[in-house]
Amino acid sequence: MDLGIDGRTALVTGGAGRLGSEFCEHLAAEGASVVVLDVDEEGARAVEETIADSDVPGSAMAVECDLTDRADVAATVEAIEEETDGVDVLVNNAGFVDAAAHLEEFPDELWERDVELNLTGAYNVTKQVFPHMKDREWGRIVTMSSIAGWQGSFAQISYAATKSALIGFGKALALEGAKYGITSNVLTPNIVVGDLADLRPEELEQFNPQFERIRQATPMRELGREEDVAPLVCFLASEHARYITGQVVGVTGGADLFSY
Repeated sequence: MDLGIDGRTALVTGGAGRLGSEFCEHLAAEGASVVVLDVDEEGARAVEETIADSDVPGSAMAVECDLTDRADVAATVEAIEEETDGVDVLVNNAGFVDAAAHLEEFPDELWERDVELNLTGAYNVTKQVFPHMKDREWGRIVTMSSIAGWQGSFAQISYAATKSALIGFGKALALEGAKYGITSNVLTPNIVVGDLADLRPEELEQFNPQFERIRQATPMRELGREEDVAPLVCFLASEHARYITGQVVGVTGGADLFSY
């Protein structure tokens, strides 16, 4: 299927991470010119090199940027727009997930850090790319939330709160962008663990008991992989998804379903 994003410029925040790099590689495989944006410049360049060395029709450009620095975001997006024809596809992927503690013990600095990147970082970059999408009357915004944004997550108060807020953020963008041909959708994956999903239950239990508990609570009895999510990002970025907007799509193996 031709997704119709050949030659489009796709900006992926947190592009050096496990999920972000998978998104970049899949978008490049569909012919997109991918901007691998990350505060980790070395990691972003590694993704750029991987794509350059692969036999795909698209390309990649590594860009260092701190999404929590509004001036840096503005200058970076301006530079990207000068280098390209402007951002057509934005994947809001960057975020922290490592803070875990009961509420009364939760470090205030980690709450502030997570709100600043997970939520305000997405706001900062979207605000900068949105005007170009309006001018061109075409745009695709895909925002990564989490199953924790739907259901909460024990002892992850900042992560659950910011991921829940991103659902409202994505829906509000959908309403604002609709008459300009801009779609906005939100993905809520289950935990994504990559190759760890191949471990046998006893091995996963030894590696991380929480992962094994999540696997057992998932009706498909599997944890997520990056390649479970990336094709959906590409589809939502495509011409074929032009009439899909404001939707929250779970990639969960059924973990968000009520089961006995």
